[in-house]
Amino acid sequence: MTGPHPIGHGMYARPERERRFLLAAPPAPDDVVVTRRITDRYLTGTRLRLRHSQRLDTGESELKFTQKIPLGTRGPVQGGVHGVQGWITNTYLSAGEYELLATLPALTLTKTRLSVPPLGVDVFEGDLTGLVMAEAEFASDQDHDAFTPPSVCLHEVTTDPRFTGGRLARATRQELLAWLSDYRIALD
Repeated sequence: MTGPHPIGHGMYARPERERRFLLAAPPAPDDVVVTRRITDRYLTGTRLRLRHSQRLDTGESELKFTQKIPLGTRGPVQGGVHGVQGWITNTYLSAGEYELLATLPALTLTKTRLSVPPLGVDVFEGDLTGLVMAEAEFASDQDHDAFTPPSVCLHEVTTDPRFTGGRLARATRQELLAWLSDYRIALD
């Protein structure tokens, strides 16, 4: 390395290209390829997330420590980098490393992720019960641009900061209902 990298552009960070959508309901069970239970811990005062993801069919767990750095502007074209919302760095952890980091203060978000290619569909719990969101991730600008959301996607919320994991982790039920009403969605 010949000099310091700007924040988020280090040799381990990669561009994050994703699109997020609100759905009316989860997909039909026959359409689901893999189901995971995910617990995200958003570490207080940081841009860091600790994730425990467990496949429900095999019990296999994945433990990750993630940093997401947004580019600072909203929309599918941000900071002059087409399709990139920011930079993401993942570190895979041992059980001991995860347990140590899980002692840090954090806001917790729990959801079930249903893999229905090309989407990952999240069904939320707790104060967010009834919220169903889908996301699609892209390896290239071409894939990002060529994507046509399936008809089950009611509204795109990629540029709405209220529907990011870190913000949802601290949302109250009343806030969620108000945000969804902006998209003409009512929960039971």
